[in-house]
Amino acid sequence: MGYTADFEKALQVGRPPNISKLFPNSKALIVSGKVIDRAMLAKGKAIAMAGNGRNYFVVRGVLKAAQRANAAVIIEIAKSEGGQKAYCGVNYWNMARIVDALCNEMGITVPVAIHADHYGIKNDKDLAAAKIEVPTMFEAGMTSIAIDASHLPDDQNLLANIAVNPCIPSWAGLETEVGEIKGKEGLSTVPEALFLIQGLNARNIFPDWIALNNGTTHGIEASDAGIQVGLTADIHKALVPYSVSGAQHGTSGNSSDRLREIADRTATTKANVATALQMISWGLEVNDYGNAQLDANGNFIKVKGEGMTEELWAEMVAHAESKGWKKGDYKNLNLPFENKLLAQPQEVRERMAKRVEDFAYKMMVEVLNAKDTAPLGIAAILKSGSYDVGAKASRVEDPSAWSDSQIVERAKTIVSDKGPEGNFED
Repeated sequence: MGYTADFEKALQVGRPPNISKLFPNSKALIVSGKVIDRAMLAKGKAIAMAGNGRNYFVVRGVLKAAQRANAAVIIEIAKSEGGQKAYCGVNYWNMARIVDALCNEMGITVPVAIHADHYGIKNDKDLAAAKIEVPTMFEAGMTSIAIDASHLPDDQNLLANIAVNPCIPSWAGLETEVGEIKGKEGLSTVPEALFLIQGLNARNIFPDWIALNNGTTHGIEASDAGIQVGLTADIHKALVPYSVSGAQHGTSGNSSDRLREIADRTATTKANVATALQMISWGLEVNDYGNAQLDANGNFIKVKGEGMTEELWAEMVAHAESKGWKKGDYKNLNLPFENKLLAQPQEVRERMAKRVEDFAYKMMVEVLNAKDTAPLGIAAILKSGSYDVGAKASRVEDPSAWSDSQIVERAKTIVSDKGPEGNFED
């Protein structure tokens, strides 16, 4: 689409300070996550794809799809995928460099946010570590973050969000979460969501997104339950006075019709897509909405001539079997095989990225309604004249009613089911 005058202006003023410092000569329009949210809101009933870049080919394919769709987009990685104990080669500290390089190579002219998803805080030790680690992630080019203390009781979730907030630049995209993503168990409620957002509001913290446990799962969606659209709509309606959008996690495996309903009936402007893009890049057979298909023996089906080579896939399967990994554990193949994937012939690498591109493009255009949102993101930058487009909300809650001790007392009145104990990380 070329470098338009508006794009050039946005490039001058719209890149946050960390991005300008890291990439002073770049033509990549890497922006705050706020810009992506505002672009979706400007179009209405539109959701940005947040592609989890579990490998290089996913990042490349999603960026190419966004350019084709003229759509603002988010590239993200979660703490489990790309933190200190990562199972992917793409991580919190190299993702911005990969995105910047690809944007410049491919002439990408759409706004792109770099999002640290599911930055988990489960205890005091995690919180202390976050105060050191989160700044390093922004120094490495992050422009948006999801603070996920949803594993904790409601009061501790809120207090953790408050405690880590000074480490997050005010211009950055901000997501918070209530309720762990664990399928139909422990669904989020209106009182829980209101408690979190009202408490943050009282402390002058205005998240761009809230993620819920609204019935979906991470990884391969085994049930047909999926996203509870009515529950999501009810919670979003209750949060209208606080101007917070929804972030939909665990999108892989949910039908296109259900995702269209989420776009139409809720305030969702961000949808995470992880497992589907990984499987598609590898060359596995998937259904229309990205769920990997299994053969009669319960094994993944490799499509001949698509994705990686058959030889490399056989090596990956053998590695997984040697470790005793189940199908949900195949994500752990990303890190040990990233360099082997990059060492394949060019035509193989290209078809891996192209497969992701075609799936992501169709999803952006036909399901998420994100087509032509790129100019709306650029317009938001130009309107503000800055990389900081500001908060959507202002303080309406009385801070004197939300001290730390009052937060603990208030939380005792919330009746909720947190669901089963366990490891529900991405």
